[in-house]
Amino acid sequence: MAGTGQRNNTLINPLAAQAMEKFKYEVAQELGIQIPQSGYYGEMTTRDTGALGGHMVRKMVEAYENSLAGTGNQNQQY
Repeated sequence: MAGTGQRNNTLINPLAAQAMEKFKYEVAQELGIQIPQSGYYGEMTTRDTGALGGHMVRKMVEAYENSLAGTGNQNQQY
């Protein structure tokens, strides 16, 4: 789809936006990635943004699998 511009990934639950931002900063800190204060990611490397997103997804899948299995930290909020 050429020429569509930037995509806007909308959360299914808009109330989760603040928790997702907090989660993003926590994961970035774990990985040693500095998130721009301006919120503009255009100056970050693709490697860093990919690592950040990939790690977030892995942690969310792990948390969901743990909730299905009835194990792990069920009080964790993201």
